Parts: sequence; structure tokens; C-alpha cells
Amino acid sequence: MSRRSGQNGSVRKHGNWYVVRYWIDVAGQEERQRGYAKICPVSGPGKLSASERERKAKEIIAASGADTVEHFNKVVRSIHGVTFRQQAKIWLNQVKTRKRKPVAPSTISTWECALENWIYPNIGDTPLDGVNNLAVKTLVEKMHASGKLGPSAIRAYVLIVKMVVGSAIDEHGEELYPRKWNHEFIDMPQVKAVKQPAFTGETVTKILEATAKGVTKQQRKDYPMLYALCAASGLRFGEALGIDIKHISPDCSTIKIVQKVWRGQIHGFLKTGNGRREVDLHSTIAAMLKDYIGDRTEGLLFQSRRGKPLSQSNILRRSLHTILANLKQPKCGAHAFRRFRNTYLRNRTNTPPGLRKFWMGWGGDPADQAADSGKKDMSDLYDKVRDELKFRKEIAEKAGLGFELPSKVVSIGPNGPKIESKPVLQLAVTA
Repeated sequence: MSRRSGQNGSVRKHGNWYVVRYWIDVAGQEERQRGYAKICPVSGPGKLSASERERKAKEIIAASGADTVEHFNKVVRSIHGVTFRQQAKIWLNQVKTRKRKPVAPSTISTWECALENWIYPNIGDTPLDGVNNLAVKTLVEKMHASGKLGPSAIRAYVLIVKMVVGSAIDEHGEELYPRKWNHEFIDMPQVKAVKQPAFTGETVTKILEATAKGVTKQQRKDYPMLYALCAASGLRFGEALGIDIKHISPDCSTIKIVQKVWRGQIHGFLKTGNGRREVDLHSTIAAMLKDYIGDRTEGLLFQSRRGKPLSQSNILRRSLHTILANLKQPKCGAHAFRRFRNTYLRNRTNTPPGLRKFWMGWGGDPADQAADSGKKDMSDLYDKVRDELKFRKEIAEKAGLGFELPSKVVSIGPNGPKIESKPVLQLAVTA
């Protein structure tokens, strides 16, 4: 673009006229061509002086738009035919390396799958300037007709299209193809109330009973502790599997959440900035956790025999889903433990909202809150409960668990359960 700006043009005689000749990009061809325009007669009425001819020549060039970024983007970039697929790859590389609002690898993986499976096959080879409301409407119709995607997924995939189109910018940071997206015209499906299964305290108790008895064929000794911890803390499953022993307090009453496990890998990138937090545990869970850790001083809290992270999918498939089927409960994921904890703290205890949000990973530091000030008031910004460890522990003890905990967890060895004593249920609710 720098070679296409600041033209003075060439003023010369052409018959009975002074004309200016200049370079201009023309749609449909790679090379620029010469344009010319009349300035004034060579003689007689309307004749201009040399300086006036030069000034008018510049005005003519400016009026033609030959030196503008807009004309360059409209003509030259469309000639080169940047496709949606090409811009999407540029966009993915940008989001992987940017410093502002970095994106988790799990999110990028989801975006890449959506692009490869749905978006590229339909609009991947469409010129980027042609990805408009009509193109997106056609894409939505095809995704809906497949019957494989729900309204929430369709809306999420359309958002990817919008982000890719919006990522094409000029040298001044302005969008090359600004769009006013019309959801009515696109016929964007509306997301109705999403079914979000949550366990009850009774169900959690039964799940712990089942794990203590080792009812599944591939039961591990980790599962009773894992399920109890998730129900008592509200941790996301990946966060629980990513706990390192060095991040647990000596009395096992507080856990620092600084990493997670995703697809067998440890990531220091949590779902949100607010996810980096401390979670305080009830004394019965702390005692159970301390007994579970034993004399170990390093490594992951939950790990394989080789010290590797446990597989989330294996835990669900081999244990939790089997237990739920035996209990005649709907099949769901481990997030149901998290929803149980939030529901219990919110409705059945006197836990301050700020502390509940902090434990759940929704209440962050002032910097995070200020960046999202549209969703938080000044009370949220001034809430410093995260710094009051003693108070947090007191509330955690008063809140209790909301479910019954086996007083002695059965030891599960490689050859099956080894019952040392008959488990006795102990009520651990103190609220």
C-alpha cells in the first residue's frame, strides 16, 4: 500500500487539454493501469497556471480514490481472492499467540473441529468478502438440516465465522469487511433452557457408597476420594485431576487451584482468570484427604501408576456412568457434582455470595473484575474475602457438605476390593 500512496501525477498536454496521468488499481486485473483526466484547456477561457494545474491534478487523484486504503482493499485484496479458509488459519494463529485475552488450548481445539467438520466444507473456499448474511444463512440451514447440532452449537459455530471475518483488518486496524449481522434474516436458532443435570445430596451419598463398595469392575482407589472432593468443593473435573500435592495445605483444608488436566496433559491455563483460586474444605473431607495422601509429598493428587494424569473419559465410562445406571439415575458428566455444590451453598447455607463465587471460581481479583465491570458492581470490586483465610475456613466448616460420607473408605487393590471393615455412614452436615 505504501507504493500506492502520495501520487502527484504527471501533468502534460494532450491535444487541446492539459491532462493528469496517474496509476490506479482496476477490479479484475493484477497490474495497475494508467488513468488520466482533463485539467483545463491549453488556451482560452478556463486556462490555469502551472501551479494551479498541479494543485488541481492532486485534487483529481484524491477524488479518484487511487491513493486510498479503501480502494486498495476493495480492489486489490479481492483480486488476490483471500478465502475464508485462508483467513481462518491466520485468525487461529493470532488467537494462539496473542497476549490480550489468551485462549485455552481446549477452546482452540473446539474451534478447529468446528472449522474442519462444518464450516470449511460449506464456506471454506468462499472469498472472504462474500461471507455475508446470506452465506451464513445457508450455513445455518445446512447445520440445522443435519440434525447433529443443537441451537447452542449452531450459534457457537456462527460466532466463529463472525470472528474470522472480523479478524481481517487493514494496516490501521480497521475491519476490511465490516458486517451488520442480521439474526432474523439468518434465522438463527434460539437457545432455550438448557438441561443442566445436578446431583442431590442423596444421590451423592449413594455414589460414594457404591464407590466404597467397589461395584464397578475397574474400580480404582482414587474414585471415592475424587467424587467426595468434587462434591464438597465444586471443582471442575479437570481442576480436580490437576491438583498437585504441593498445592495442598499441610492440614489438607485448603487447595490452591493453579492448573488443570485436559486430554491427559497438564495445563497452567484455567478456564477463566477467576479459576486461579483457593478452595477451603470441611474438616471431614480434609481428614479424608490427608489419609488418602498418606506419606506422599509430591506428584499429582490423582495419578496413574506411572504418575500420569488420570483420563476423564475413562473415569466417566468405567465408573461414574456405571454407578448412575445401577442407581437408575440419568447419565451425566462430573459437572453435576459442581452444580450440586453451588446449589447447596446458595440455597441451604448462609455462605456469603462473594465467598461462594470465589470458591466456585467466579469471583476473581480486582483486575479481572474491572475488565468485566459491566457484570459486576462496586461491591464485587471491593470484596476482599479471598484474603481472609480464617473467615473462609470458619464458613466452610459451618456450611458442611450436604451429603453423608462413609466413615471408612474401602481399600481397592488391583485384585478388587479389600474390605477391612464394614463402611458406616456418618452424617457430615454441620450447617
